[in-house]
Amino acid sequence: MELDAKIPEGPIADKWDTHRFNLALVNPNNKRRFRVIVVGSGLAGASAAATLGELGYHVTVLTYHDSPRRAHSIAAQGGINAAKNYRNDGDSIRRLFHDTIKGGDFRSREANVYRLAQLANAIIDQATAQGVPFAREYGGVLDNRSFGGAQVSRTFYARGQTGQQLLLGAYQAMMRQVHQGAVDLYTRVEMLDVVVHDGAVRGVIARDRLSGELLRFAGHAVVLATGGYSNAFYLSTNAKMSNATAIWRAHRRGARFANPGFTQIHPTCIPQSDLLQSKLTLMSESLRNDGRIWVPADPDDERPPNDIPDSDRDYYLERMYPSFGNLAPRDIASRAAKRMVDAGHGVGPRKNGVYLDFADAIARLGSDTVAERYGNLFDMYADITGEDPYRVPMRIYPAPHYTMGGLWVDYNLMTTIPGLYAAGEANFSDHGANRLGASALMQGLADGYFVLPATIGDYLAPRLGEELLPTDHPAFVATAKDVQERIDRLLAVGGTRSVDWFHRELGRVLWDQCGMTRNQAGLEKAISEIAALREEFHTDVRVPGDNEQLNQSLEKAGRVEDFFELGELMCRDALYREESCGGHFREECQTAEGEALRDDERFSHVAAWGWQEPGAEPSLAVEPLDFAHVALATRSYK
Repeated sequence: MELDAKIPEGPIADKWDTHRFNLALVNPNNKRRFRVIVVGSGLAGASAAATLGELGYHVTVLTYHDSPRRAHSIAAQGGINAAKNYRNDGDSIRRLFHDTIKGGDFRSREANVYRLAQLANAIIDQATAQGVPFAREYGGVLDNRSFGGAQVSRTFYARGQTGQQLLLGAYQAMMRQVHQGAVDLYTRVEMLDVVVHDGAVRGVIARDRLSGELLRFAGHAVVLATGGYSNAFYLSTNAKMSNATAIWRAHRRGARFANPGFTQIHPTCIPQSDLLQSKLTLMSESLRNDGRIWVPADPDDERPPNDIPDSDRDYYLERMYPSFGNLAPRDIASRAAKRMVDAGHGVGPRKNGVYLDFADAIARLGSDTVAERYGNLFDMYADITGEDPYRVPMRIYPAPHYTMGGLWVDYNLMTTIPGLYAAGEANFSDHGANRLGASALMQGLADGYFVLPATIGDYLAPRLGEELLPTDHPAFVATAKDVQERIDRLLAVGGTRSVDWFHRELGRVLWDQCGMTRNQAGLEKAISEIAALREEFHTDVRVPGDNEQLNQSLEKAGRVEDFFELGELMCRDALYREESCGGHFREECQTAEGEALRDDERFSHVAAWGWQEPGAEPSLAVEPLDFAHVALATRSYK
């Protein structure tokens, strides 16, 4: 299969404007003749639904939450990037573009990333106009702070609640359209399949989580804005309901899945405290602005942290990466922490953490200033650990957080199924092999507020006058039948082990063999172990209850079944890519200093996988990546 990314010609700074001018338009009176389905109510989904509704389209929004405000975007803490250059420290759209390409270790499309950098400033203007309470300087200008992978301050923030505040802005914009009748909102409804007919998407099949009824929704186009798949690891920073079912079921219907092995491990999370723990807690990367990361220089040093003098501490990020120090990119900081813990320098009861210390910042700035910047994060840490971070250093360790892989999309955000779009973390498009901090919110809102509303009309305009496919059409009937048979099969197994047991075992395999580091033997072992676990799941899982009521075990069973298939593809992708880049670190491919070693000659491309039954080798199509504006170079933060 040949992948056409539809990247426009011309100078990179003009590509988006030229492309928008050349896109087909739907006039305002005709927009109401089209129905667009948006699945997901986070930043990408809510902003897309609000904007499409404002333009005049009829929009159907599906969310499995009881309120769109519960979408996982609410958990983003630290901020959102934009090159406003309020600090006059040398920032620019080009620098943001450059930092993002470099941060992703040269595995993302230049055209997409430049567009993202361009649109970022408009996002800040949009959010500010909505009343998002960004922090401000004394003179009233919006404040900025630094994040990893950049040497300028470009991150706009609302204390440690940036995702929540941005989501409230998008939510209120969407609910305005609900009130006006342009958007139909369905809560507690989970999409379980897409309906494809005559080579194009025609709608979706969803399950009412309260009654179990299968619902059929027809649309001229479908947008999946359902987030990423870090919960495949079981322990992650994601909310427990976050899953990959929507994008995976689309993949099974023909949408190619790109770079599934590109997963991000966040360096600042509260370490695991119990073997039966169900999730991990993120501590914002913004803390690395003022906190210093260290471990005892002597692995056998058992003194309390405040009793260990500077001379006996190893501020290892400052030692290893003096130019960026504690603001080294996430993948680099995470692997460095792993090396320290693996070498015996870990701290805490389980020796599975490193220190994040604010003593110097409190001495320099005062505790009131530190509390003003990070107070809610400090409170959250104290509530979870029982330790006061104003008095003793935080303990942190890396955890699965974000996924750069996702459904392959072209420049218009359309997947390989015509009419099916993917936005935000559900697609692969903008971050390459590593996402810089504060760029997830940027991409989700760029896709929803600005990209999709412009590009979706190009697909719809030639289809003016096409009727929606009736929901009693054989394509809908057959797809609904497939969904029902899967539900019935899971309920009928009647095994002895819980869904969580299988998920935990799958997560252990993925974390051990396809986590922060990978190697050929481990990945081959993982593929074999996942296959055996999947077989055991199909014969011994226990799903209590029935389908005619709220049944969270049934919901989880379907999601975990998808995670088994996705987990295998993650390992196959990581095995195929015989190089190290960003969050994908093959132990066989590293420099003498332990840094990632890319193979640009063989792997400077996007790997887009086609669906095959589990256990079979999936088909592969590649999209070559060209770097005309940021020269390919060894990524260095020293």
